[in-house]
Amino acid sequence: MEINILMTIQKLHMPFLDFLFSHITALGDNGIFWISIGVLLLCTRKYRRYGILLLLSLLAAFLLGNIMLKNLVERSRPCWIYPEVGLLIRIPRDYSFPSGHSMVGFAGATAVWKMNKGWGVAALILAGSIAFSRLYLFVHWPSDVLIGSIIGILLAILIFEIENRVRTGKEKLERYENV
Repeated sequence: MEINILMTIQKLHMPFLDFLFSHITALGDNGIFWISIGVLLLCTRKYRRYGILLLLSLLAAFLLGNIMLKNLVERSRPCWIYPEVGLLIRIPRDYSFPSGHSMVGFAGATAVWKMNKGWGVAALILAGSIAFSRLYLFVHWPSDVLIGSIIGILLAILIFEIENRVRTGKEKLERYENV
């Protein structure tokens, strides 16, 4: 079923979309766009906390997805199995599951959403576009992208929840010490 979805998406190819999705996917390469956002947030007092949480979310996604799950699952990419489908980008060398672009993208976008809903909408649209680009470019299976996106969202939520509990615990401890 997944190959049918990918082959249907392949019918969408046209020069404009080839250009667009080749460049959109590049925003997710090595998480550079999301890392840049995190670093920019670190540079401002008002958003520093969010920059730290965004970068921690990205780190968690990278470690869980690219270091652990890809090497545990060892799923072949569609472009490896169907080499007759021409690629617009270099053939990735690492395994397919989960999609690192999707995981990091949605971890970053969820962190931005937690900071500012307006920016979050734009970030989620970008993350979704990057995730779709991986299907369009024939380098991931739909389930790689779906599960990667879900894991990215959950990791960012978990990082924010842990930080919230730690901060709340410190505040309670400080109040107790002042009594």
